[in-house]
Amino acid sequence: MKVTNGIELEKVILSNNLLHVIDVREPFEVAEGTIPGAINIPLGQLPQQVNTLNKEQHYYVVCRSGARSLNAVAFLNEHGYDATNVEGGMLMWNGPVE
Repeated sequence: MKVTNGIELEKVILSNNLLHVIDVREPFEVAEGTIPGAINIPLGQLPQQVNTLNKEQHYYVVCRSGARSLNAVAFLNEHGYDATNVEGGMLMWNGPVE
């Protein structure tokens, strides 16, 4: 399973405009701020929404601390998606938020 952290993700965002981030937190958490451009799919809704994702794209998955996103990445990987967990989640994110 691929894992990165907020610092490395910010470097990727700054160098690559084709980044795909999934925020698996609940909407009330996302309302406090999320990584610009991230799509919100709460972890509990991921099984129902997984088919809306493109298997040809790489996804970075974030949550508050990295635990839910770790579960989401395992689920996505099991279903043939290329995904990386953002270790430390939004607690470790120092980049811009929207």
